[in-house]
Amino acid sequence: MKIIVNGEKISLPQNSNIEDLILHLGYQNQRIAIEINESIIPKSSYSITLFKELNKIEIITAVGGG
Repeated sequence: MKIIVNGEKISLPQNSNIEDLILHLGYQNQRIAIEINESIIPKSSYSITLFKELNKIEIITAVGGG
């Protein structure tokens, strides 16, 4: 299945969820927010939210500082 992540097409196996994407891209243990088709997904739903073909995903990383 192909999805669009931060403007780039990537391939994932069918029935992949947000946790699979986080592992695939190496974002585990980082503070991030996930948006699918302009809707923010709560972290509690990462394991049950499955992607559909050509979903548009934005991953926003938290940056510390002042």
